Amino acid sequence: MTGILEVQGVSIAFGGLKAVQDFRLSLREGGLQGLIGPNGAGKTTVFNLLTGVYRPDSGTVSLGGHNLIGLKPHQIARAGMARTFQNIRLFADLTVLDNIRIASHARTWTSTLASVLRTPGAIAAESAITEHAMELLDVLGLADRAQETARNLPYGDQRRLEIARALALDPEVLLLDEPAAGMNPQEKIALRGLIRTVRERFSLSVLLIEHDMGLVMDLCEQITVLDHGTVIADGSPESVQGNPRVIEAYLGAPSAEVSA
Repeated sequence: MTGILEVQGVSIAFGGLKAVQDFRLSLREGGLQGLIGPNGAGKTTVFNLLTGVYRPDSGTVSLGGHNLIGLKPHQIARAGMARTFQNIRLFADLTVLDNIRIASHARTWTSTLASVLRTPGAIAAESAITEHAMELLDVLGLADRAQETARNLPYGDQRRLEIARALALDPEVLLLDEPAAGMNPQEKIALRGLIRTVRERFSLSVLLIEHDMGLVMDLCEQITVLDHGTVIADGSPESVQGNPRVIEAYLGAPSAEVSA
């Protein structure tokens, strides 16, 4: 069965360094899949390839059967794929609400002239954007902070705001790049529930990069493992957890000298 996101044979090199080699992935519709691997394995590079930040040297990427190769990031976002970032990239000096409203504008088609002239159509579109933004903030538990400046939010709430901003694009596929990074245990528990809620509420397919193995094993139905830019395992959490190549990638090969 073909997934909503299909990646086949994707590779990229920077100079002489092969950062990603023959990467493959199939994300089923409605699925929640993990992409894991040691530091420097190429995970964020894969996200950059999927979202048009980098163009692969070879391979194919398709979303809902439509080829994404050669599209710019904003075109891929409009096609139905949104992402968060490992390092938070909010509009720090704008309000929480305006962070969402700006993202929502990417999905509207009101002309600049209509916006300047404040035509009835433009006013209606702005009202709809604000209403949708408040609905998202309510789902993410941030509605009471709508008028606060984004930089003043606690760290965990900034992570939530990034997810809300990505959802404002009405994506079919949501890419989460280490959403639990820097969170305390209580925030991680809340995040686990939030990701499940968001997937069901918005009928999303989710691809997740995360270093917290407890979170990954609990959340994800399928896991793909990268090491040095190459897929070394792909399967259920149970099969991946016990895979010798995965254990070696994280812990290192056992030393033959120890038993000598």
